[in-house]
Amino acid sequence: MERLQKVIAHAGFASRRKAEQLILDGKVTVNGKVVKELGVKVSPNDKVEVEGIPVEREEPVYYLFYKPRGVISSVKDEKGRKVVTDYLPDIKQRVYPVGRLDYDTSGLLLLTNDGEFANLLMHPSNEIEKVYVVKTKGIPSKEKLKLLQKGVVLEDGKTAPAKVKMISLDKRKQTAIIEISIHEGRNRQVRRMFEAIGHPVMKLKRERYGLITLAGLSAGDIRELTPHEVKQIRTMATSKSS
Repeated sequence: MERLQKVIAHAGFASRRKAEQLILDGKVTVNGKVVKELGVKVSPNDKVEVEGIPVEREEPVYYLFYKPRGVISSVKDEKGRKVVTDYLPDIKQRVYPVGRLDYDTSGLLLLTNDGEFANLLMHPSNEIEKVYVVKTKGIPSKEKLKLLQKGVVLEDGKTAPAKVKMISLDKRKQTAIIEISIHEGRNRQVRRMFEAIGHPVMKLKRERYGLITLAGLSAGDIRELTPHEVKQIRTMATSKSS
């Protein structure tokens, strides 16, 4: 038996908090009867519907995907471009990305059918560290890198302090390879941070999420997260957001 709001969240309808509100608003039925009380538990045999739509319960699954450049972080695209689920023909569950990576950004992307898990990781307060490797146009000075470390002002506010490390530079081509670690998840944040210091991103790759890395994977590869990895990420997010 599981709490009703947890079942709804796991199915990807909403976060657990929003699922609770759906219940209180009388938009959830169990075996055809409206349920307005929190704390109700249901079994796998109970028929749950949210606003008339059946909640199909699947075993939660968690995957790590090495997203190539030129792929949309979505399950479908109206323009017919490649999406992440094009790489998952053997996965039966209806998984979706946790957050997103831009079309031209490659690297680590988590996929799941666990709505509660996804919402927990995407909550602004979770502060899970994400590590990117950036190729910049031009070579940023130490002073400009310090600006990134302290936080730069963007149109949606000042960024939190970042960890920044110069990996290599090419004086002839006037490019640099820089590692940056952030824990926020704003839209196109890393690209906008480097634009703010006058060095646009030429290439961007996310290499680490928490303690999970792309080790052993090539672009387009996917693997299931181990139970230990799932527990580790969930614990990190819960401890930060509590």
